[in-house]
Parts: sequence; C-alpha cells; structure tokens
Amino acid sequence: MADKHRPRRGSMGFSPRKRANRPYGTITAWPDVTAEGIRVQGFAGWKAGMTHVLVHNTNPSSTSAGQEVRRAVTVVETPPMKVLGVRGYVMDPYGMRTAGEVWCEPDDLPSGISPRLANATRGERDASEGRKPAKRAGRIPKRTTGFNQTAYDALLSSELVEVRIIAATQPQLVSGTSSKTAEIMELNLSGGTTSEKLEWARERLGSDITIDDVWEDGQEIDVIGITKGKGFQGSVKRWGVKLLSHKNSKRRRQAGNLGDFGTGYVRSTVPQAGQVGYHQRTELNKRLLRISDPESNEITPAGGFLNYGEVRNSYVLVQGSLPGPAKRLLRLRDPIRPRKNTHPVSLAYVSTASKQGV
Repeated sequence: MADKHRPRRGSMGFSPRKRANRPYGTITAWPDVTAEGIRVQGFAGWKAGMTHVLVHNTNPSSTSAGQEVRRAVTVVETPPMKVLGVRGYVMDPYGMRTAGEVWCEPDDLPSGISPRLANATRGERDASEGRKPAKRAGRIPKRTTGFNQTAYDALLSSELVEVRIIAATQPQLVSGTSSKTAEIMELNLSGGTTSEKLEWARERLGSDITIDDVWEDGQEIDVIGITKGKGFQGSVKRWGVKLLSHKNSKRRRQAGNLGDFGTGYVRSTVPQAGQVGYHQRTELNKRLLRISDPESNEITPAGGFLNYGEVRNSYVLVQGSLPGPAKRLLRLRDPIRPRKNTHPVSLAYVSTASKQGV
C-alpha cells in the first residue's frame, strides 16, 4: 500500500510570504466603472470589531427567502477624509506615468499652523481644566506652497488616462487608535471627462469627503487590509505539512527533504519556516449592510469594543469578517470583480450586547 500523500498547503500566488511594508494596504488596480456623475471609488476606515445582525433574506432563490437570518458583521469606523490634492496620469510605452499634481493651500490642512504651538496651547488648556490632554491633530507633512494655477493648466492640457485625488485620514477623530499621523493615499475618480474630474477635485481641495459620498446601503465593495501578524513560525504551522514519524532522526516538525541532489539550491516550493501573518490580503465583494450618519452612535456595545473602545464617527457594517486585528486601517474600494445580481438590504436587528465575555 502506498504512503499517504499530503502536499503542503498554501497558494504560491501569495509567495513570498513576507511582512507588509506598511500597516495598511496598497491598491494597485481600480475598476473601470461607468458612472453618470463624478464619484470617488475608495475610502478608508478603522476596524472596530465584530457583532451580529438579523436581516431579512431578500434573495428569492435562497431556501430561507423571506426569513430572518443571522449574519456576522464587521464594524468599520469611517470618519471624513481630507482632500489634499489632485494628481493626473498619462500613458507612455512603459505604462502609466504621473503627469503632475496640484495641492490645496497650506491653511486648509489640519496642520496648517504650527503643530507644536497649537498642541501645547490645547494641552495647557486641558491640564488647567483638569481633563486628560487631548490627542494632537493628525500630522500631515507641512507644505510651503499652495495651489499652483500653472500646474493645474498643465494637467488640463495633458492627455490624462486617470485622475486621482490625494486624500488623508484624520486619526485625531478616532478614539480607538493612538496614532497621530495621518495616512496619505490616492483615491481614483470615475465618471465624466478628464476636465470635469479635475474641476470636481479642484472645488473640493481642502474640504472633507464622507463615506456617504461614495457608497450606499446594499452595495458591494472590496476590502484591502493587512492580516494579523503571527511572527516567525515553523513549516508545520506555516504550510500545514505532516509531522514526520517518531522514528525520524533529529526532527519531526520539518519537511521530509529539501530537494534532490542534482539541484544546487533549495526550490522556493519547498515548505520552510518563515513569517506568518502581517500580509496584505484583499476580500472581494463584501456587502455593505449599513452606512450610518455621524450622529448615530448606537453601534457601540456595552463596555465598548474589545481593544478598541467607542465608535464616535460614522461607520459601516460589512457582512462577514475582514483581515487584521482591531484598530487596523482598512482600505475600501469599488468591486473589481462585481457580481451580476444584488439584492436589497433589510436589517431587522443589530446586536449591541457586551463583548466583554459577561
């Protein structure tokens, strides 16, 4: 009888499994969406935790159609993002290349005035009133130059293939993270002509965009995040290889061999020890069950979310689980592989029970 065969697990499409460069994801492709008006194709938010909801199943082909079903959801806090600039891209023989960019006035940035002076003044005020010093405003690289009309005219005269806005998060609005540095990222624009996109972005330089401006309830999105890190692990935990026999000499928790004698190196397909977790992963077609307004804070459970606290800004309920632990920044994007059939959302109940295990 032949020996049992158990190949190593894990897709080679994710290799090499090394640590991500940043604690939040990088979007390298934006879907080609035809829209009537100008709209932003992405956003960012902090993962607060998970809860469960009861929804009416509106899928007529489902066996539980018309019934209330229980679904696990992830709560993502999405405070407004600040529009810092607009950037255009042209196509050359080597691919897309930056054609130029235009930034807002320095006074429109959250750190337009001296951060040290502003933070010290606010800290002294809080200390004098007996309160805990407030968190400093999100640090955004200070610019000495503002809007450049010449650069804007150059973008208008260029044959742009994509127009993206440069936006920054506002971590000072979030209580669940201790970060003071704003993350700066690009968000693609869809719909309209190139000149209309540039004009749309110019009107919003220095202003805020909200999650309501991007999506509605019931839509599907892609979520890009960094998974929970597990450090340096062996091949058994990392690849799921079978334990060797107890009669094996030296070790059991390793691959049977590292390859043939003829090859002068170890192939990359051989399961070996290394980094586990803290990788960038993309969750496709995650459904938005609710997009709340900033005034509604009824989602925070009794005692707050574990390792996060309270949700004080607008939030979204995403069906299913999302990569990464609490407090990690997630990037949201239009679905790059959209489904053909979507069904309306009808929420019946959202659980706010305590997550403290009591």
